[in-house]
Amino acid sequence: MRLEGKVAIVTGAAAGIGRCVAELFVAEGAQVLACDVAEIPYQMYGMAAYKLDVANAEACQKFYEYTAEIYPTIDVLVNNAGITRDAMTAKMTDAQWDDVMAINLKGVFNLVRHIGPFMEKQGTGSIINISSVVGEYGNIGQANYAATKSAIYGATKTWAKEFARKGAAVRVNSVSPGYTMTDILKTVPEDLLDKFAKQTMLGRLAQPEEIARAILFLASDDASYITGHNLSVNGGMRL
Repeated sequence: MRLEGKVAIVTGAAAGIGRCVAELFVAEGAQVLACDVAEIPYQMYGMAAYKLDVANAEACQKFYEYTAEIYPTIDVLVNNAGITRDAMTAKMTDAQWDDVMAINLKGVFNLVRHIGPFMEKQGTGSIINISSVVGEYGNIGQANYAATKSAIYGATKTWAKEFARKGAAVRVNSVSPGYTMTDILKTVPEDLLDKFAKQTMLGRLAQPEEIARAILFLASDDASYITGHNLSVNGGMRL
């Protein structure tokens, strides 16, 4: 029960990695606020579902104010919500670029701008921002997505400094999953998935549960001396 008594917010919790994180956090004793722009298709004791568009700054502020009023603490924030709008750069539209920026990057800022200072005031907390192997290495046809996931690194290191500068034990880290078998990859041709798998030392793609366990580690007191760090969980990806 590594999160017993803690309150955790998880965005992008309707499916994939976000759902696995929410379920694992509940199993580890947390009260989980599962957020997504889509309806949360599951229920658990110890979890409350919230419809939230992280790209909407006003909605994020209202969600924060509600949460801070209802719950005595906010101990963990997992910024997992993200989208892809893939295209080669020469053919990428303004909408494809802007949509990804709004959710993957500004969506993180929209919550951290409120919850980071809240954690600083309460004296403790853990923020985990979900980046990607694509943010580390880039990927053809994903300039928008790669840009947001690379930006997560700089923001993470900055927030690790900002929220701990007055002595608060607020930790801010990022996790960069490799290619993971979520719904996003179900549309990828099998031969391309095989190629991705062969690029890893372990010779396979990740399962969402494996990424969730890495996120749990950073959320828990087991990682009490880790901050400003990016944890690559990619099976030894070689590009």
